[in-house]
Amino acid sequence: MDTMGDLASALDASLTSDPAAKSGAATDASRIAEVKAWLASQFEAAGRDVPAFEYTPRSVAHLHSLATLSQARSRAASIVAADLRLKASEYRAEAARIREILERIGLAREQLSPGAIGSAQIIAGVANLLNIRDTEMSSFIVAMADLSLRKADVDEKRAKVQKESKVLLEYTRKAISKLNDLKKTLAKFENEVGMHEAQMLQWQTNLAILDSKERQYMLQLNNYKAILNRVGYTPDINHGVLMEMAEHKKDLEKKTKPILDTLRSYQDLPPDKALAALAIEDKKRQYAAAEKYLEEVLHSALTTPEI
Repeated sequence: MDTMGDLASALDASLTSDPAAKSGAATDASRIAEVKAWLASQFEAAGRDVPAFEYTPRSVAHLHSLATLSQARSRAASIVAADLRLKASEYRAEAARIREILERIGLAREQLSPGAIGSAQIIAGVANLLNIRDTEMSSFIVAMADLSLRKADVDEKRAKVQKESKVLLEYTRKAISKLNDLKKTLAKFENEVGMHEAQMLQWQTNLAILDSKERQYMLQLNNYKAILNRVGYTPDINHGVLMEMAEHKKDLEKKTKPILDTLRSYQDLPPDKALAALAIEDKKRQYAAAEKYLEEVLHSALTTPEI
């Protein structure tokens, strides 16, 4: 007979699995009568009265499903109990037969010494432990062999597990060692954070200065390019051409230096308008000739291809 706990668990299962509850089908009078009879038998077996409640289609459907499940289990339990009772009667008959045989040969329990009784109990306990049906020597040997095989299998598995455990232990030790190294490295980096932050600030300052210098140099470079474009600089002008132009400049400076000295000497003379006018005109012609010669030299230097 089912207990109240089994009924509650079966009721919970029926609430989630009974399709009649989902469909909400109406119950008829015979189903209600079956449910009432089943409830009365269950609560009577538990020594309690059936509580009063409303028989709705949903509750009747659940209770009918629960009653069907309980009755099926009860029938199965009755079959198992009948089988066990039959086996028990057979075991009792066999025990009576063996007891009668033992009494006939003078080995009744009352005639055995305490040591023999203890040995028999030990043999029976070992037989139960080995899960054998009799106490024959062959049964013990087979059971011991099976136990030895299982022990060997267990030993093999344990050796394998121990080997794997050693490998895992070695990995764990290495992991712990690496973890300690990482912790030391982290502590070292944390201690050096202040110094590196100051260095980073210095680098940022230097980077800002270099960026400003770069912009300044780029501006100067563009200015120099503009100047070179204005004076007619071309890539054909190289160091040799510039050195040659410098030599021509020195020659021109040497040629114009006497004229400049002469002009400076005129500053010490008393003013004479006519002479001064003639001197000025003469110097203008000389200066114009010198400028023309300088332009010709520069033009020839710029137009001469690089050798």
